[in-house]
Amino acid sequence: MNVFGVDIGGSGIKGAPVDLELGDLAQPRHKVLTPQPSTPSDVADRVAEVVTHFGWSGPVGVTFPGVVTGSTIRTAANVDKAWIDVDAAELLGGRLGGLPVTVLNDADAAGVAEMTHGAGRGRRGTVILLTFGTGIGSAVFTDGRLLPNTELGHLELHGKEAEKQASTKVKEDRDLSWQEWAHRVRKYLAHLEMLFSPELFIVGGGVSRKAEKFLPLIDDVRAEIVPAQLQNNAGIVGAAMAAAR
Repeated sequence: MNVFGVDIGGSGIKGAPVDLELGDLAQPRHKVLTPQPSTPSDVADRVAEVVTHFGWSGPVGVTFPGVVTGSTIRTAANVDKAWIDVDAAELLGGRLGGLPVTVLNDADAAGVAEMTHGAGRGRRGTVILLTFGTGIGSAVFTDGRLLPNTELGHLELHGKEAEKQASTKVKEDRDLSWQEWAHRVRKYLAHLEMLFSPELFIVGGGVSRKAEKFLPLIDDVRAEIVPAQLQNNAGIVGAAMAAAR
């Protein structure tokens, strides 16, 4: 069975039909830029553009880069603050002509996909997935069970939010070398390890495609560190899985 997944990010919005049995995209994804400012109405227009690109007419799962309770947005760190308290499923469903819409945190979606079809499959104990992009998203699992909306990218690290020091955006904005950026990521992972003692870190987001450039540079972390197998498609897959449920 195919279900549609959309992944809303701070810089891009991408989506595709997902083959739920394979846990992979059924067609190549379609991506558009996140509008600036990223107001609810403008983002909803872009989501509709992605969905209608495929002529889709069934359930749609959508990720959001912030805390989501039910379908209401509670935080919006890397998109317009006008999103706060918006019922995203109602807004997007209306823009999609009444299609049923399920909304969840972006990193939670990626984590569920990786735990089911990717690098976390069959892993017990504590597993933390981190998505490095405009910010840092997180998904925490204990024996396969998700603790929703953890948002560990906002932990304080050396007096600043962790995602303001170690996100992919910071690497690009400051033109950091892989060595320099890996040093920041190592400090962040060491801090998380001190707090949660995970057995496994899964590193996701677009930068996971270049894992060989930085993961070997991270030392002094006892937990195993692996790249996300679904890479930057994990959010789309997880969104579709949520919509199917």
